[in-house]
Amino acid sequence: MATQLTAEQVKAMFEKHSNWGRWGKDDQRGALNFITDEKRARAAKLALSGETVSMSLPLATLPAPDNPTPVTHLMVQAGSDALNTPLPYSGDYFAIAPHGLANTHLDALCHVFWQGKMYNGFDASEVGSHGARKCAIDVARNGIVSRGVLLDIPKIKKAEWIEPGDRIMPSDLDAAQKDHRVQVEEGDVLLVRTGRAKRRKVKGGWDPWREGLPGLDASCLPWLHERRIAVLGSDGASDAMPSGYEGVLLPIHVGTLVAMGVHLIDNADFDAASEACARAGRYEFVFVMAPLVLERGTASPVNPLAVL
Repeated sequence: MATQLTAEQVKAMFEKHSNWGRWGKDDQRGALNFITDEKRARAAKLALSGETVSMSLPLATLPAPDNPTPVTHLMVQAGSDALNTPLPYSGDYFAIAPHGLANTHLDALCHVFWQGKMYNGFDASEVGSHGARKCAIDVARNGIVSRGVLLDIPKIKKAEWIEPGDRIMPSDLDAAQKDHRVQVEEGDVLLVRTGRAKRRKVKGGWDPWREGLPGLDASCLPWLHERRIAVLGSDGASDAMPSGYEGVLLPIHVGTLVAMGVHLIDNADFDAASEACARAGRYEFVFVMAPLVLERGTASPVNPLAVL
């Protein structure tokens, strides 16, 4: 698919579609401010059947081409070790590097910088050896509850999945809205399915940095900004890889996290949610997610839920 923009046009969009200062010079929540109490109350009414669907991958404890830093899972005590102790119990220990392309996680607004700045103009130096002093992941400590909208791109293309490197264009997002009979609105959590999780289940993991990853083209940034979404989620990394724009490796990451203040969910699994939405005949639902309260953290593992 041909690139519709030049690299310079993409860079210009970061300033044009910025939310810096929209909620004051000290704001660290970004587009989460679009989720009002009223928005949450309206979203709650979308729970019609009460069915819940997880949209998370299992923590990836095994190395793979797309998982060079697997989660460490150690047993502190197993059942056989506990039989002759005063308090028989089992316990374990997890060590997780949440960023990357294997585990479902929420990026904090301090995760990516552009020209030395993060969201709202805070300097990159605000993230030091002891973590982030600005825009850390704990700004979402009260949870993210809103209307979730799933746009299933393989469905409209009549395919099992979108191939690595393929780019989703604004016209694809429009076509998905029309097919699903839904409109993305202010404060929504927008989830874009590429089918990556399904492809991985069938063909195994691959190295996205070498073989590519399906995702949004940079030309989608104005579309996202106009709709004032609160959070963007993907079963990949939201960005198409390679981006196709010299000097801008991950334009969606920069345009959302840095410019718009939109938190990103990476590496979700929307396969079950896609099937549930198809059965229900609707692609909107209550979205619920509670990131861990990791003060000064740059991300959190998450288990996003759709409540239909």
